Amino acid sequence: MQNIFENPAFSMTALTTAINLLPNNYDRLERMNLFPPKPQRFRSITVEEKNGVLTLLPTMPVGSPGTVGVRGKRKVRSFTIPHIPHDDVILPEEVQGIRAFGSESEIQTVAGVMAEHLQTMRNKHAITVEHLRFGALKGQILDADGSTIYDLFDEFGITQKVFTFTLSDPDFDVKKACLDVTRYVEDNLEGERMSGLLSFVGEDFYDALTGHDQVLEAYNRWQDGQALRSDMRSGFAFAGITFEEHRGRAVGTGNSVRRFVGKGEGYTFPLGTMDTFATYYAPADFNETANTVALPLYAKQEPRKFERGTDLHTQANPLPLCHRPALLVKLEMA
Repeated sequence: MQNIFENPAFSMTALTTAINLLPNNYDRLERMNLFPPKPQRFRSITVEEKNGVLTLLPTMPVGSPGTVGVRGKRKVRSFTIPHIPHDDVILPEEVQGIRAFGSESEIQTVAGVMAEHLQTMRNKHAITVEHLRFGALKGQILDADGSTIYDLFDEFGITQKVFTFTLSDPDFDVKKACLDVTRYVEDNLEGERMSGLLSFVGEDFYDALTGHDQVLEAYNRWQDGQALRSDMRSGFAFAGITFEEHRGRAVGTGNSVRRFVGKGEGYTFPLGTMDTFATYYAPADFNETANTVALPLYAKQEPRKFERGTDLHTQANPLPLCHRPALLVKLEMA
């Protein structure tokens, strides 16, 4: 009898295509397209930073020589793209009774079992990439065990900007604080552009913000306080910043639960930028994918020893990056 897994429907190309078409169950940043994909052919990337120098040009007498242009300094930084493999197995018990090899219906049935495994594996990759992207959004890309893969502030030689919101004080000027955050980001765009600011905040921060006297007074006058009566956690705009409550979390090594955003903190970043955020992908370490343009996910299968099941292998090689960490602002509640 022919081995059903030798059918082209279970080839590396077919499985890789299938796993990249499966729905992503945890994709807030993916749906925002904040970190657009940038497929690579190699396992490391080089980021070049060029500080443009803008100077005022003085007036000169007619016939005078022109001022000499000043070139910005260039800095080159290299980053290795992380390798994230994940394996699973399809046991004979899962396809028990499906033995009519050569039948298209049987191939479809086994493909259904395969699809269930691939969906579970994709979900794990999806939450992992989401965790990495939130790390890049916060300036510290962390591994599953909490160790630091890259500290973007150290890599770019800058200090993270932190704004304290004293929301427990009824006299705290919330509007002024929001405008200070906006002005800081605007000053650090340095040739970039943005369409607005979004801040992911924890539930304690969100409740304190929307319950502050000044915010309540402002929204009482807008549409007869409709915003205060509605659930606005998906987007509450105030003084130029959209605040969104984020309660996402992931289970790390040792079953430790890691929140993406702490309850009493927030992370503000610009939207509509040209080249501030990106997700770099490296190709899989297969013979057939060497030096090819990378895909977000890869999948492959092979029979186990003595054909006691089929091993499944998936891998992703992603590196989300923020090219301008100075635009990443942390908010702390006091």
